[in-house]
Amino acid sequence: MKKLMMGAAALALAIPAVPQPAQAHRSNAYHGKVWRDSHGRLRCKRPNGTTGLIIGAAGGALVGRAVDTHGERATGTIIGAAAGALIGRSVERSRVRCR
Repeated sequence: MKKLMMGAAALALAIPAVPQPAQAHRSNAYHGKVWRDSHGRLRCKRPNGTTGLIIGAAGGALVGRAVDTHGERATGTIIGAAAGALIGRSVERSRVRCR
């Protein structure tokens, strides 16, 4: 019996492992830049616009401050920052390269 068990163990080690069949991916799982949603449509990762918002706000504040030359300049700075933030966010979100 001992020889039989040793032989079975040696045979089990000698046979290469059989690959398991691929498991089905969840339909809405994210795998890189492109994935399929629960309805089977292709989706792609989009930037959320945070970097464009920050850079646009800083640039807009500088431009607004330079344009508003009367008095305190706070109004021009605030309006320029708000406009620059909106423009910067929309520009960054519009640059999507999904194939």
